[in-house]
Amino acid sequence: MDLLNTLVDKGLRRESPTREEALAVLATSDDDVLDVVAAAGKVRRHWFGRRVKLNYLVNLKSGLCPEDCSYCSQRLGSKAEILKYTWLKPDQASAAAAAGVSGGAKRVCLVASGRGPTDRDVDRVSDTIKAIKEQNESVEVCACLGLLSDGQAERLREAGADAYNHNLNTSESTYGDITTTHTYADRVDTVNKAHAAGLSACSGLIAGMGESDEDLVDVVFSLRELDPDSVPVNFLIPMEGTPLAKEWHLTPQRCLRILAMTRFVCPDVEVRIAGGREVHLRTMQPLALHLANSIFLGDYLTSEGQAGHTDLEMIADAGFEVEGAGEVTLPEHRAAVRGGGCGSHEGGAGCGSHEGGGGCGSHEGADGDAGCGSHAGGGVCAPAPAARAEEPRTDLVAVRRRGAGTDLAPNA
Repeated sequence: MDLLNTLVDKGLRRESPTREEALAVLATSDDDVLDVVAAAGKVRRHWFGRRVKLNYLVNLKSGLCPEDCSYCSQRLGSKAEILKYTWLKPDQASAAAAAGVSGGAKRVCLVASGRGPTDRDVDRVSDTIKAIKEQNESVEVCACLGLLSDGQAERLREAGADAYNHNLNTSESTYGDITTTHTYADRVDTVNKAHAAGLSACSGLIAGMGESDEDLVDVVFSLRELDPDSVPVNFLIPMEGTPLAKEWHLTPQRCLRILAMTRFVCPDVEVRIAGGREVHLRTMQPLALHLANSIFLGDYLTSEGQAGHTDLEMIADAGFEVEGAGEVTLPEHRAAVRGGGCGSHEGGAGCGSHEGGGGCGSHEGADGDAGCGSHAGGGVCAPAPAARAEEPRTDLVAVRRRGAGTDLAPNA
């Protein structure tokens, strides 16, 4: 397929595809999905080899968020029966982080629900970062606390934070349909604040909220322009008790096309499969490793993930290897630009898991209509694939009842 050959060539040169080419990837048929994965896999291997970076989430404060993000189980008015607790103490958070590190995670993502941190909250998180670094000096720490005020990113950096996550989630044109208590511009501003403070910026999207192909392409191109080191791709977990509980549109093939499109648009960036992979990719998760070079280990913020040992077995069986603590995630040209920050060491993984809405909207994600779009690049446009009718897999959605905020051992 001429389209895929063109995209591989561009990806190896770090050249952006056109919008039409990105739309064409999403419009390919299920019959062509293995060809799409193989092509995007060439770009992934060129920049990241067969390494898979493991990240681990610690939910510092769960529930009771004043924001109204429709996808989030911690939102204002949520009826989801999730864990609700106030701030973990530094030693509690450090113990939770240690479980992930012992399971192979090289980055710990500290997430807290809410619009954004107060100065006192920044002090709390700073103490937690220091406690984690005292136990695991080499571990990378990413904070995800919502919208940042002036000076807060610098304080987190001084405390030892390496990265900051704040997702764009969806396109600017449809953002108001998902959230009304803050704006798309607010999110862009926070990502820029992280950049300016020398933190490695992490920002991604949520697929599956009813968006169009054009929306998906818009948000990924916006992310390319923001130039984060890491782009988490979430697939909506439709949690009971949230406005999007009935949004079940994704198929495994659709998820693979979304990941491939993201890789082509952001060829040399750490692309992470975040929340929802177990629910929507299911048995095709190993194929997704040919597209993304990073995943979360174990559970998410408010929902359960795949067993940690199963993640490790999946990586090995698929012919990949867990990225070691001493290995640099980012390609050399990106790492050099980041100077001494986390980008030079790791590549800025950030948190970016959706299902619990960490700090003003860190999430998970799901699907959208698969329009055809024009094929600049010579690919043959298949009929609009439209998601297959499938019964919602509510059996795959489980509320987290272990780990942080409980007396039970975490899944790591």
